[in-house]
Amino acid sequence: MANNETRGKTYEDIAQRFPEVIAAVDNLGQTVRGIGPLDDKTSHLIQLAAAAAVGSEGSVHSHTRRAQKAGAKPEEIYHAILLLISTIGFPQAMAAISWSRDILEK
Repeated sequence: MANNETRGKTYEDIAQRFPEVIAAVDNLGQTVRGIGPLDDKTSHLIQLAAAAAVGSEGSVHSHTRRAQKAGAKPEEIYHAILLLISTIGFPQAMAAISWSRDILEK
């Protein structure tokens, strides 16, 4: 399972209610990250960008926490999102930055 420091309130609630589902999701994530050459920091920055692209605030929070825990500096997290401006648009990128700031400025 993910480290308690990277979990949000909703994740914790669902983990208690449906531990088998969370275990399966966590196992899939670990498996996919473990089979390739990318390090954890890069993997979480990519997942952060994907979360931003689909507009998932909770996933942006989660992958901001995880990227930070894996060693990403705030500048790297912001850069990963800013790279998306020409792909997902300025407003969506700014929304994602505001969600990352929720975590980075705690």
